[in-house]
Amino acid sequence: MKNVVIILIFASVALWAQTNPLNITTAQVVKDMGLGINLGNTFESNGDWIDKNVNAYETAWGSPTITEAIIDGYANAGFKTVRIPVAWTNLMTDSGRGGSYTISTALLDRVEQVVDWVLNKNMYAIINIHHQGWIKEKFPTDSAECMNRYKKMWNQISNKFKNKSGYLIFESLNEEGVWTDVWTDMYSNGTTGKARAFGLLNAINQEFTTLVRSSGGNNANRHLLIAGYDTNIDRTSDPAFKMPTDSKNRCAVSVHYYDPFGFTHLEKDESWEQKRLTWGTDADYNELKNSMNKMKTNFVDKDIPVIVGEYGMATQGRAQSEIRKYTLAVAEAIYSRNMCPVLWDIQLNPDKGESIFYYNRKSNPPAFTDQQLVTGFKNLTGISSSSSSSLAVSSSSSLQSSSSNNSTPITNYSPLATPNSPTYYSLKGEPLGSTKPQKAGVYIVKQGSSVRKIAVR
Repeated sequence: MKNVVIILIFASVALWAQTNPLNITTAQVVKDMGLGINLGNTFESNGDWIDKNVNAYETAWGSPTITEAIIDGYANAGFKTVRIPVAWTNLMTDSGRGGSYTISTALLDRVEQVVDWVLNKNMYAIINIHHQGWIKEKFPTDSAECMNRYKKMWNQISNKFKNKSGYLIFESLNEEGVWTDVWTDMYSNGTTGKARAFGLLNAINQEFTTLVRSSGGNNANRHLLIAGYDTNIDRTSDPAFKMPTDSKNRCAVSVHYYDPFGFTHLEKDESWEQKRLTWGTDADYNELKNSMNKMKTNFVDKDIPVIVGEYGMATQGRAQSEIRKYTLAVAEAIYSRNMCPVLWDIQLNPDKGESIFYYNRKSNPPAFTDQQLVTGFKNLTGISSSSSSSLAVSSSSSLQSSSSNNSTPITNYSPLATPNSPTYYSLKGEPLGSTKPQKAGVYIVKQGSSVRKIAVR
C-alpha cells in the first residue's frame, strides 16, 4: 500500500507539471483553453456621462455587477476561458501629457477580484487594455509620449498581476492598432505608409512583450497575446505584421471575426453592405473556411498559436436558429484548427425589447438562454452535456488537455461507451480503451461523471 501511495503522489506531481500553464508551451495552452467567452460591455464601458466610480462604469452599458455566480455559469456551460476587456483610463489620475497616468487602485482591485474568480475555477483569464482611442488617434503624431503612456499603464497592470498563476494571460491591446491617416498615406505614397502603419503596431507589441518579461514574478514566463493589425485576419496575415521577439517564445496572436458584417452587425442597409437576416450559404461557409485556413497557414502551421478573441453577434432581429447556426459554425471552424474561439457576449435586456441570444447574467442562476447552443458547444469540445466544464480529479486540480500537441483531451472519451462503463486513459489523457490496463503504472479512469486515478501494480 505504501508503494501505491508513493506512486500516486508522484503521479499527482507529474500531472500538475503537465497541466500548469507555466510549464507547457503556448500552443498547448491555447489548445487547453477550449472555448472562451468575453465579459463584454462591462469593464470596458466608457462615456463622459458615467459617474466616476468603478461600479458605475461596470454597469453603465447594461451589465449587472459581476458576481462569482456569473463566472460559475460560464464554467457550467463548458467554457474554460474568460476574456475581460478593461478600459483602464476610465479611472486614471495625472493623465495629462508627461503625467504618471496612475490607474485607480479601486479599479485594479475590482478587476483582480473577477480575475481571481476565474482562476479559482482553473479557467483561463485574459485581460487587456480596451477602448483606448488615444492609441489610434495620437500614436502617429506623438509616438514618444503615447509609448510612454502605454508603458506606464502596463507597468502598473503587470505589477498588480505578476504573481497570478499561469492561467492569466495578458493581451497587448484590442482593436486600436490601426491608423486611418497612415493607411491613406499608404494608398497615396505606396509602401512608405504601409511600413509606417505596421511599424507602429510592431513597436507597441515589442515594448509590451519586453516590459512584461522584465516585470517580475510569473510574468517572466507568462503567456502573452499579441494584437494583430486591426485584429483583422487579412491585415494580420500580411508579411508586414511581425510577432515580437520573445526570449521565452510564449506568444500567441489575436484576431477577431465578425464576417459577414451585414449579418452580425447591421440594423439597416448601408451603401457598402446590406443587412442580412440569415447565414449559411455555401459562399458563407467558404468565406469562413478560407479565413480560418489563412490563420492556420500563416500562424498555426508556423508554430504561432492563434486566439480569435472576439466572434459572434452584435445586433438584434435575427432568428435564434440563425444565430445558433452561425455561432457554432464559427466556433467549430476555429476550434478544429487548434485555435481558441472567444465568444463576444454582452447583457441584453428583454424589458427593453431585446432578445438575449447568448447569456443572461441577470437570471437566477445566471445561464445561457439557448440550451441547444450550450449542447452544441459541449459536443464540439467533447464535453458531455451533463458534465461541467472540467472533470475534477480533486478539489485542487482538474484534468486539462494534454502535455503534447498530439495527445487527446481527457474529455474526448468514447461516445460508444455506455454511461456506466469505464474508459481508461494515460496521465497524458491518451485514451486506452475500456479494458483495465495490465501494465504497472498510474492511470485515469472515467466512469459516468466520475474521474479518478488508479494504480496498477
